[in-house]
Amino acid sequence: MFFRKLPGVSASGMGLRLSQKFVFLLFLSGLVTLCFGALFFLPDSVRLKRIFLSKTDNPAVTVGSEKDARDHTKKANRDPEHPLGITPGKGETSTKLKSFSRRPSVTYEARTVEKAAGGRTQEDWTQARAKDEADRARDAETGAEKQTASSRQTEHRAAFDYEKFKKCQLKPPLGTEQGKPSDPQTQQRQDKVKEMMKFAWDNYKRWAWGKNELRPLTKNGHIGNMFGGLRGASIVDSLDTLYIMGLMEEYEEAKEWVENSLDLNSNGEASLFEVNIRYVGGLLSAYYLTGAEVFKSKVLELGEKLLPAFNTPTGIPRGVINLGSGTSWSWGWASAGSSILAEFGTLHLEFVHLTELSGDPVYTEKVMNIRKLLNKIEKPHGLYPNFLSPVSGNWVQHHVSIGGLGDSFYEYLIKSYLMSDKTDEGAKKMYYTALEAIEANLVQKSPGGLTYMAEWRGGLLDHKMGHLACFSGGMVGIGADDGAPEKRQHYLDLAAEITHTCHESYTRSATKLGPEAFRFDGGAEATATRLSDRYYILRPEVIESYMYMWRLTHDPKYRQWGWEAVEALEQHCRVEAGFSGIRDVYATMASHDNMQQSFFLSETLKYLYLLFSDDDLLSLEDWVFNTEAHPLPIIRKSCTEEQGEATPK
Repeated sequence: MFFRKLPGVSASGMGLRLSQKFVFLLFLSGLVTLCFGALFFLPDSVRLKRIFLSKTDNPAVTVGSEKDARDHTKKANRDPEHPLGITPGKGETSTKLKSFSRRPSVTYEARTVEKAAGGRTQEDWTQARAKDEADRARDAETGAEKQTASSRQTEHRAAFDYEKFKKCQLKPPLGTEQGKPSDPQTQQRQDKVKEMMKFAWDNYKRWAWGKNELRPLTKNGHIGNMFGGLRGASIVDSLDTLYIMGLMEEYEEAKEWVENSLDLNSNGEASLFEVNIRYVGGLLSAYYLTGAEVFKSKVLELGEKLLPAFNTPTGIPRGVINLGSGTSWSWGWASAGSSILAEFGTLHLEFVHLTELSGDPVYTEKVMNIRKLLNKIEKPHGLYPNFLSPVSGNWVQHHVSIGGLGDSFYEYLIKSYLMSDKTDEGAKKMYYTALEAIEANLVQKSPGGLTYMAEWRGGLLDHKMGHLACFSGGMVGIGADDGAPEKRQHYLDLAAEITHTCHESYTRSATKLGPEAFRFDGGAEATATRLSDRYYILRPEVIESYMYMWRLTHDPKYRQWGWEAVEALEQHCRVEAGFSGIRDVYATMASHDNMQQSFFLSETLKYLYLLFSDDDLLSLEDWVFNTEAHPLPIIRKSCTEEQGEATPK
């Protein structure tokens, strides 16, 4: 028998007791099942997620494959909905190695990855977000973010003294006469650039006010999805340009909009990189130039919203963040759920200044953690590949570029050193070590004698240079003086050679504007050989190098080259209601793309204006420019501490 009969108990009595026990066990089983089931529906059940999710820490899901990756840049994802209609060239190859197919906009392609990955997009992104939620929960459990945004801001808000900061600058930000040049011809050219800025601004205000960018052909505004619901990118990007040009009525309009209409309570999917360089950078520079508290309060509020992107196993931030929920994930097109070198490496300047203004060390800690990890891991031939896993902290594949995907990482190393008043020895060492590796592996000389920076794919060179890589002339130039004494002239010569090559890419086109990328193979010299590389979207990098090289050498050719660019912009990009990029720089009849990029106002026109100004306007002794050309002041700790001691108590 299954049950042994107990003495003194009748069969009927035993059956009754067994029946009662069965009912009780059934009830208990149901209760336990209900409790465990309910746990799965509790919001933010951290411990449960640790138990059931952390053991299956799969890499972030990739949407598409490596061949679907797009050129990214310090500004490559800044053309959010570029209407060129260009199809990437088929079968495009580097030396013995297939190249990535490319389109003008990385971020736009990342946001609309249906084009690259078909029906898998939404499902894969949902999985990636779910994994990131698990990572955030683990970090919260271990105390990664113990203080709330409001408590940190309350604790640190009064830490920065603007008056002490001003006393530590060597020169007035606007110079003695707002940078007015002494000779009449340069003054006329400066005035022309100022008129171009006013024209671009007035048309933005008339047709696209409050939107992110102007579509000048159709006379309407463009919003896009790059900024996670934030608006007014052209306004925030223009604040400092309007101010330094003395367009004060326009500046006041922009300031009023920021104060009354810049709503940071968005709940969309934003590029961490783009929000940082445009909004954080723009608000920081506006505050440092003017002292207006509205810019400080806005930028500290926005900075808080970016911190959850760093909640990963390594502290390397993911590229996309929901500004409302704090959820972050990697771009769907990024190889194996990677973070991008040019994105997580282009945060240092702004985040150090967020710490300066708030007194909260968390911002500096976040970016210093990135540097520590990069110093720890092995670099192939001393080079920094463009894709890094935020989960494992390892390189995902070995593609190295000084243009798309990598560029502004290197820029921020030398600028971090300069911004620290030359005290950040870690940044200095990283920069010059990287520059040596770049020279050894990437710098090439064409048969025609042009110096260029090729791309490196696991040891094989692709003899192509992007317009975006043309910033490197200025970068190498501003770092020349702090290199080894025996190499200082060499670096200045290298900077001049790169800038000359990029100028050549302009002169060899019908419009005298440069293509998105140009090649040095198959007999080509600084020329775009693929239809998909022929467009120009008002990019600033070549003019940026002109400006730096003028200030470093005062060779008049750089001002002349800049003026040639002004004439080309006026002839081919100026339309009835603003400025527009063009589809083919080699075509005599311009076909416009209907987009006045916000960086045209922030960078291209600002660098042109500075090129035709005296050097004391935003002197390089006091300022560094972030990768969106927003000026950030050099931090002189010893001076501000002395000012603090001298203040009566």
